[in-house]
Amino acid sequence: MYTKSDLMEHLRLAGLTGSETILIHSSMKAMGPVEGGADTVLDAWMEFFREGLLLLPTHTWANADRGETDFDPATSEACIGILPNLFFRRPGVIRSLHPTHSMAGFGRDAAQYLMGEEDTCTPCAPGGCYDRLRQRGGKILLVGVTHARNTFIHGVEELLCVPRRLTDKPLRTTVLLRDGSRKVVWMRRHYNEQQPLISEDFVKLTRALEECGAARNIRLGDARCILCDAQRTFEVIRHILAPDPECIITSPEILPEQWEALKV
Repeated sequence: MYTKSDLMEHLRLAGLTGSETILIHSSMKAMGPVEGGADTVLDAWMEFFREGLLLLPTHTWANADRGETDFDPATSEACIGILPNLFFRRPGVIRSLHPTHSMAGFGRDAAQYLMGEEDTCTPCAPGGCYDRLRQRGGKILLVGVTHARNTFIHGVEELLCVPRRLTDKPLRTTVLLRDGSRKVVWMRRHYNEQQPLISEDFVKLTRALEECGAARNIRLGDARCILCDAQRTFEVIRHILAPDPECIITSPEILPEQWEALKV
């Protein structure tokens, strides 16, 4: 049975200081038994990163796919697990206004970091919350999940204008703004005719990211975790995609010669 202190110690042993800007994708189940459950996990993360900026994705894209296209940052359920849903409701946590790929933050300049997402028309737009991670020297922590849940990679693809990653026709959504008014946002969604679940192929990047020093394995509770440097992750993926922008989906695997020049 892991305690709050245990989880904070695991973060320290991983070399984290608590001052980082860090985005955490998580599987509560993968962490094993925790005294106090999900609330203890959030207590540990919020205390450890109190001098930094703690971010959790609070996506609602699955709700939109079912026709629930009204987004209220105070009440709209995230479709990606218990921790994001508990987190965005906590005092002091701010949630962005993106209608399908919102993010919640706690800590240093969270409001400024998350602002403006209601003005975009794609899930992970250049200059948006995901792109800002690399600009801030941020980290991505995958807790008990693989790169198939690493939404930052979608942002890299958008920044590099990889073709056939987004629907041609946007979805009409509405966002409840802070002043109580509503804004219509026309939002394109992730889609590829060959692989509708685009992110499932991101696992092909696992070895490249590790060998190039962009990602390393750590532990949190029982969970096997991947800690990524956002800027280095961007550099490795850019190098791999340069000669063939669609290779993550179209190639059966990413071969060592595609990243050999960047190995550390």
